[in-house]
Amino acid sequence: MTQHRRYSGLKVGALAVPTIAALVLAGCSAPAGSNASSGGSKEFSLSFATSNTIESPFQVLGEKYMEANPDVKITFNPQPNDSYDQTLRTQLQAGNASDIVVTSPGSGQGRSILPLAEAGFLEPLDDAAKELLPEGSASTFGPEGKVFGQATAITVSALVTNETAAKAAGEFPADFAALEEQCRTLESSGKSLFALAGAAPPNTGLTAMSLAASRVYGEDPQWNEKRAAKEVTFAGSEGWKSALEAVNTLKDAGCFQKGAAGAGFDAITKGLASGTSLAGFIPATSWKQLQSAAAGSEFGVRALPAESPDKSFVYASANYAFSINAAAKNKEAAKAFLAWAAEPEQTKAFAEIDGALPVTGLDTYDFDGGAYKNIGDLIKDGKYGPLPNSQWPNSAVYDALATGVQGIITGQKSPDQVLQAMDAAWGQ
Repeated sequence: MTQHRRYSGLKVGALAVPTIAALVLAGCSAPAGSNASSGGSKEFSLSFATSNTIESPFQVLGEKYMEANPDVKITFNPQPNDSYDQTLRTQLQAGNASDIVVTSPGSGQGRSILPLAEAGFLEPLDDAAKELLPEGSASTFGPEGKVFGQATAITVSALVTNETAAKAAGEFPADFAALEEQCRTLESSGKSLFALAGAAPPNTGLTAMSLAASRVYGEDPQWNEKRAAKEVTFAGSEGWKSALEAVNTLKDAGCFQKGAAGAGFDAITKGLASGTSLAGFIPATSWKQLQSAAAGSEFGVRALPAESPDKSFVYASANYAFSINAAAKNKEAAKAFLAWAAEPEQTKAFAEIDGALPVTGLDTYDFDGGAYKNIGDLIKDGKYGPLPNSQWPNSAVYDALATGVQGIITGQKSPDQVLQAMDAAWGQ
C-alpha cells in the first residue's frame, strides 16, 4: 500500500467533539512577560463547536489562561456542532463573530480556513503559528505562505470503542466480513456494534468517509488530487461506490442501533457509555470523555475493519485550529492568547486534556498501553492521512455526502445518486 506522508513533527523552535473539563491542564502557568494585559484590551471572545453540555477543551484552555492572567476575561460562545459552520459564517458576514473562532484546515467545510481567508474573514497569524504547522499541511492553513489558523493537536478519526463491552462480546472483528457477522449476533441480543447519529449530518458524513478510508485513500492516497485534476470522479470510483454500498450492508446486517436514522449525538454517548453499542464513528478524542462518564469501562481507538486486515487505514491530522476574526475588536488580546497557546507546555497539555495526539513528536510517541495502542502500528507505518474533505473544494461536497448517507439509511437515495450529487457539488 502506498503510504501517506506522516505528520512527523515541526520545525525546531517552536480539536469537534468536546472532552471532559474536570481534567487539570498541567503545565499551563504563564511565563513572565506573557500577560495579556500589557496594553490594549484585556478581554476577548472565543467560539467553538460542541456536541453536548460537557465543557470543551478549548474552554478549559481559556479558563486556565484566565487563571494565569486574572485581569483577562474571555467570553465563551459554544455553538452546536451540527449548526456551527452555518452560524460561524453568518456571524462573520454580519461582523459580530467572536474575536477567536475555532476553524478547520482546508476547504471542505463551512468552518474551513481557506474559503474563510479568501473571503477576508480571518487575520493572518505570525511565526508562532507557522512553527506549529504539521509537516506537509501548510497549503491547508493558508495560501501563498500565509497562515490563518494555529493547529492545536493531531486528531484521529476512526472508531472509538467501549473496550470492556467489546471484550464481553468476543474478539473485535478483524475484517469486514467478521464485522457483519458480529453485527447480526449483537442485534439478536438487543445490542449494536455501532451507535450512529443518523439525524446529524456531521456523523453520517464521517461514517461514510471512514468506510472510504481503506477502500479509497488507503489504496490511492492521491485520489483527491486526481479528482481535482478531473482524472477521476466519485461516481466512477469503485472505491467510493463500495464505501457507500457498505452503508447499506451495515444497515441490513443490523450494525446500527434501533432508531439510528432519527438519532442525535446523544445516542452515541448513551450507547457507548452503557455498552449497548460497542463503537462509534466519532473523533478519537471522545474516548477520554466517555471513559470519565462511564465508570468501570475502558475506551480506546481502533481502525474500522477493512475488507482485509492488511488494508487498514485511518485518518489523522490537525483537524482544528484557532483563528482570529479579521474584524475582531480585541485583536491584541486574541494574539496574546494564541502566543501563549503556541508554547510547548500548552500544546502538550492541550493534547493531553483533549485526549488527542500531540502536534509535535508523533514519530516518537509511546502508543503502548494507551487509548491509541490498537492503531499505533498504523501511525508508525504511515498508513494514515488527513480527513478527505479538508482537501475538497467546498463544503457542498461534504454536505452532499452527509445528507446522501442519511438518504441511503432511510432508503430514499441510492449510492449512485449520492456520488453523482458529490460530483455535481465539486463543480460549484
